[in-house]
Amino acid sequence: WYQRRVREAVVSTQSTGEGYLFYNTFTKLIWVILQPLFYTIRPLFVHPKPMENLEILNSVWTVGWNYLIYQIAGPWALAYLIGGTLLGMGLHPMAGHFISEHYTFIKGQETYSYYGPLNYIAWNVGYHNEHHDFPYISWSRLPKVREIAPEYYQMPHYDSWCGVLYKYITDPEIGPYSRVRRGVPKTEAEKKATKTKAKTTKKKATKKA
Repeated sequence: WYQRRVREAVVSTQSTGEGYLFYNTFTKLIWVILQPLFYTIRPLFVHPKPMENLEILNSVWTVGWNYLIYQIAGPWALAYLIGGTLLGMGLHPMAGHFISEHYTFIKGQETYSYYGPLNYIAWNVGYHNEHHDFPYISWSRLPKVREIAPEYYQMPHYDSWCGVLYKYITDPEIGPYSRVRRGVPKTEAEKKATKTKAKTTKKKATKKA
């Protein structure tokens, strides 16, 4: 559902600005720590879209609860929640899957699975090749896919998300551009807008002639 509605391939890929700024070990460490922040604001710039009613309701609900927490527990309570979010989705073993899934650590291989023990508490999110092959199979059955057809999953994979984070940060050959980004099919609205723009440009060119 997420991939169909939000166009995950576009918004999860680092922007040109991120690639320009976060290119060495120190800056990549900063990027990993702030990863949830970039995941939040990137869609607003690379694929903006009008807010839906439920998104507005969710924003009001979230701000309301944060204000209530601030009033009851003070600013340190909010700082704790923000810090927990940055840690849990940034420089944390469980957050390694954000990088492990599609960064091309090995040239020619775009998607990787993780078969380590953290799958037990991560809803098998590490079975990423299996998920791409069969996106409608429940998370609880993804290990069965590999068990049934092991010959299709004899490829490089990970056993440690900590190792993935370390390699991403320290390896000079790996960085923001270590992903393959493919074109995303346009929606009907985008196709219509492109045609309208082309007609307008043609009319202006004709008038000038």
